Amino acid sequence: MSRYDRLIAALRVAAQPDRPVPPDFAAYVEKVRTRAYTVTDSDVDALKAAGHSEDEIFEQTISAAVYAGLLRLDAGLEAMAR
Repeated sequence: MSRYDRLIAALRVAAQPDRPVPPDFAAYVEKVRTRAYTVTDSDVDALKAAGHSEDEIFEQTISAAVYAGLLRLDAGLEAMAR
């Protein structure tokens, strides 16, 4: 148990990893989760052109990135425990 457990638990809830991803966002969210370093302005521009607001894009981006980060944290903690 660490001093961060409560904060990490709250972050897991806030990231809402189980919420459905709108179809227009599926490829983008997968890209953020698995290859965030490849996201470009054109990815965001395509979502804007499809009618999505910057707030909507931001929320999907943060949710996917936080979830991916937590998965990596879990993998690291598990590896350290071995």
